[in-house]
Amino acid sequence: MQIKTQLDDLLIHYSSRGRDALLPVLWDIQTAYGHISKEAVHEISHRLRVPEADIYGVISFYTLFHSDPTGETIIRVCTDPSCGLRGADAVLDGICQKVGVQHGETSADGKYTVEHSPCLGLCELAPAALVSKRGEGEVSIGEATVESLLADELGDYHSAAYSQMGILLDDNDLSNLEQYGDYGALRHALDAISPDDIIAEIETSNLIGRGGAAFPTGMKWKFTRQSEANPKYVVCNADESEPGTFKDRVLMEKRPHLLLEGMALAAYAIGSEKGYLFIRGEYPKATKILEEAITDAESANFLGHDILGSGFNFHVEIRRGAGAYICGEETALFEAIEGKRGFPRIKPPYPTTHGLFDKPTVINNVETLCAVPHIIQRGATWFKGLGTEKSTGSKLVCVSGHVERVGVYEIEPGMTLRDLLEKHCKGIEGSLQAVLMGGAAGTFLTPDEIDVPLTFEDLRGIDSTFGSGAIMVFNDTVDLRDVLRRLALFFQHESCGKCFPCQLGTQRQFEILQRSDNPKNGDTDRLRDVGLTMTESSLCGLGQTAASAILSAMDKFPELFIEKR
Repeated sequence: MQIKTQLDDLLIHYSSRGRDALLPVLWDIQTAYGHISKEAVHEISHRLRVPEADIYGVISFYTLFHSDPTGETIIRVCTDPSCGLRGADAVLDGICQKVGVQHGETSADGKYTVEHSPCLGLCELAPAALVSKRGEGEVSIGEATVESLLADELGDYHSAAYSQMGILLDDNDLSNLEQYGDYGALRHALDAISPDDIIAEIETSNLIGRGGAAFPTGMKWKFTRQSEANPKYVVCNADESEPGTFKDRVLMEKRPHLLLEGMALAAYAIGSEKGYLFIRGEYPKATKILEEAITDAESANFLGHDILGSGFNFHVEIRRGAGAYICGEETALFEAIEGKRGFPRIKPPYPTTHGLFDKPTVINNVETLCAVPHIIQRGATWFKGLGTEKSTGSKLVCVSGHVERVGVYEIEPGMTLRDLLEKHCKGIEGSLQAVLMGGAAGTFLTPDEIDVPLTFEDLRGIDSTFGSGAIMVFNDTVDLRDVLRRLALFFQHESCGKCFPCQLGTQRQFEILQRSDNPKNGDTDRLRDVGLTMTESSLCGLGQTAASAILSAMDKFPELFIEKR
């Protein structure tokens, strides 16, 4: 009876909500109790009118949710490549030894559960960890040690951002409204620019998506506005989960109002009154900052009803993910917001006509939306004057690994990779062996290839990619086979299982790489076959790129795959 009363108190706010409230409800229960019990599932099912089987399906899909009891504190240590370089394995093993558990177990006294975690988006502060305290929530820990993770008071971190351009980022922290200003671009648009002219300006600027797909932003907005169906939605994809990528986290922490202003401009342009900001559950600091920013923006009438007396309404709701890389795929993200497992949809139809709740939807990455206010205030011609003809504007890249100064860098496209690493990042630690461009789904470059200009077109020209903006640097002390195993484990863990090429392919890929120090005859051919099959026949971008880095390593570093006879 007591448990039911406590659940009633937690769930009372959701009595009139439907299935789309499922993720927020599950987060409330997970935070309060450390897991989501059978009793909780039963009550959630009754309140939201969702079958219990569906609720269990969602719980099991997301890494940060638990259906079985956990310790009072859950410690998750990232062991993906950037953290692996900085001793994450030793930290994870040290925590386990200290509290007397194996990975994935709960200590006998019920105080701690210790788990391995995929990338936590703190690559410049490696090794990273995420600590969940029952009744309190999550805290991200950078430069984690055994002592810091077991301390009563968990520390904060400072993110490094460097820019000679000062457009999206600079040394100043503009996280609160007083520092940021009065949403000048939105004021200007509401006073003097029509929605169609906003879209035309974005089209003229040649702004392309900064999340990896590089689709023209203005075209996406125009198609959505032209759709006759209503309502229309604006969705910000802040589910930044690619190993090596952390630029969007830094933007959200330092420029939350820039992002919200960009979302509001997108909504005005397409005729939307509702926006969702889907942020990964591993970003508690950015989430808190954004929650405060939305409250402040609503109080100042930059968001909400009748914005600045214009008659334009726009409300933003934060929707927190729960640990699933696949939700960075736009249609899987829609499914998550709708309270379902994050399975990607078959396309077409496309989001511009059938997106969130089957309605026309603009979905853009954080960095893309943050560029919009600058374009509206300064003009498309100014934006096109930066970079190159096909890579306009400034671009954020995140550099981790063996450089003297890791962090987020705002660059003008056209700069060479060599200049970025040697001048801006203050040089490479040791002798360069390889650079992984574009994150886990990217490709390797050799030391002979780092004079490539950092543009979308030049990287494509050498069969590489800007991808999500990740640049991971490895010196000659690194066993690249170990890096490949960590990448393969990441994709094996994150495959949603909806399509067989990816579900089975990521498992086989990891199994083959696990024995790469002592391979079986034919493993090289098997690995290539598996990789090409996933690339050509997987349903979504996860499976289509799950072998990209490994296939490129096979071409660039064939000595890693010599089979013993």
